[in-house]
Amino acid sequence: MPGLIGVSPALVEIARLVRKLAPTSASVLIQGETGTGKEVVARAVHELGGNAERPFVVVDCGSLPPTLIASELFGHERGAFTGAESQRAGAFERAHGGTVFLDEVGELPLDVQPVLLGALERRRFRRLGGRHEIEVDVRVLAATNRDLRAEVNAGTFRADLYYRLAVARVVIPPLRERPEDIEPLVAHFVQQLTGALDGVGFGSAALAAMSAHRWSGNVRELRNVVEAALAVGTLKLEHDELGAPLAAAEAATALAPYREARAEALARFERGYLGELIKQCGGNASQAARRAAMDRPYLLNLLRRHGLR
Repeated sequence: MPGLIGVSPALVEIARLVRKLAPTSASVLIQGETGTGKEVVARAVHELGGNAERPFVVVDCGSLPPTLIASELFGHERGAFTGAESQRAGAFERAHGGTVFLDEVGELPLDVQPVLLGALERRRFRRLGGRHEIEVDVRVLAATNRDLRAEVNAGTFRADLYYRLAVARVVIPPLRERPEDIEPLVAHFVQQLTGALDGVGFGSAALAAMSAHRWSGNVRELRNVVEAALAVGTLKLEHDELGAPLAAAEAATALAPYREARAEALARFERGYLGELIKQCGGNASQAARRAAMDRPYLLNLLRRHGLR
């Protein structure tokens, strides 16, 4: 699945849900801590929905000044406000036929929320300063690291907008709750950063240290750690949230030799992935081969190699 890397039951369930939601037009609210990969999930929904060639427009509601969010969403006419020197199309207009991804939607100011709700319900809006309504065909995906239900109860987020955005929900657990995903993620990041086929694994000591780490920055933090380790040749993890050094990572851990580490990481990844795959498919090799998008004879060979058949 595009961008979704991991073998944990939680990620397998997320992938199943994404496949189910992608062909629909339902609005989806993606929830999770910062760095868990909410935009990755949104892009997977977009691409698997048959809109991969259509626009995918991201609006970061948390990084824009409140005075500019409405303009970013809906555009403006020349002279609509001070500094509006020319006409500009907003995200909804630019995404026509595709997807608008509202990142950190919990940061949306209250005065903009009813305007967004109206655009979602009517599929039409006016640019700031405009007289004519513009009709668009877009799918809306949103993400937040906040508990929007609690925000609704506190009166800081509109209930009607919440229910309009959360027709379906995808909740991404933090990385510390799914350590099985660390090895395949490490291999994926190394492949991205070095171009090495199948990625380069770290030694068992380094992987154990990473599995024990709290990962307050989640997958984003993991990628940064892998990049730093590749640059200097050693793995260095920050202290945990209590300020105490992790026992497994108290000293910098040297990377294992390339061939040994690669073979070890690949074997562990295969065992974990294949074990979960065959479990999810109830032992049916044909179904497992279809889900994994590989030839059945090759899958059977791998299952026998790892003692799973």
